[in-house]
Amino acid sequence: MEQTSRVAVIALIVNKEETVEQLNAILHAYADSIIGRMGLPYRAKGFNIITIALDAPQDAINALAGKLGALPGVTVKTAYAEA
Repeated sequence: MEQTSRVAVIALIVNKEETVEQLNAILHAYADSIIGRMGLPYRAKGFNIITIALDAPQDAINALAGKLGALPGVTVKTAYAEA
């Protein structure tokens, strides 16, 4: 049975610069599901804010958020559009 896709936004706060390479590798693996991405360096506070818009099955969105949240220095929150 095919899963229904959902639209979601994952918001990230990245506190560790050395995590960015791993983060980008994970995002590359989900490239087919990513609608768009925006990154904002907040130099005054020393971290980056990244938002990722997705259209994917909920299991894939949850898996991506889990992998990103497991990275050191990364905080993740996910918001879903109405089903």
